[in-house]
Amino acid sequence: MAAPGVLLLMGVSGSGKSTVGALLASQLGWKFYDADDYHSEENRMKMAKGIPLNDQDRIPWLCSLHDILVRDVASGQHVVLACSALKKMYRDILTRGKEGAPLKRDDSGKEEKPAELQLLVVHLSGSFEVISGRLLKRKGHFMPPELLQSQFDTLEPPSAPENFIQVSVEKNLPEIVATIMETLK
Repeated sequence: MAAPGVLLLMGVSGSGKSTVGALLASQLGWKFYDADDYHSEENRMKMAKGIPLNDQDRIPWLCSLHDILVRDVASGQHVVLACSALKKMYRDILTRGKEGAPLKRDDSGKEEKPAELQLLVVHLSGSFEVISGRLLKRKGHFMPPELLQSQFDTLEPPSAPENFIQVSVEKNLPEIVATIMETLK
């Protein structure tokens, strides 16, 4: 398998996306982004109040992440992105940008398709019980444990034709990283 331009670690809050992503990026020598760092202040305040984000809250955030990924991949940089990306539509936005976005025109006036990224989606999956136990131990994060059920309700696990693997969060960190590294070979 050719290395993807972007390795997307997705899953509900508390599935270990940031921890696994930072470790993978370090081992691979790739750039790492934690999508949580790019939420608007309004989104952070909404979540802190226990209000789940809706599509209107997420789409501008996902579009700006797409733009960052396109820029880095165009410059030859491989990227690891930790992002919940709970719905297929969200992963599509990360791959292709906002659906229906105006087509760009090249110098000759010909329309160009939006840049599409080659993504390997790694779904870090686990039971509500295991992940809620982890969230209860987490300190200083703006996402309260009470919103976990809304994330499980929203979750659309990846499926064909998406390019993905599923890794259980019940494995330990070295096993999770080894599984992903093996897939990249």
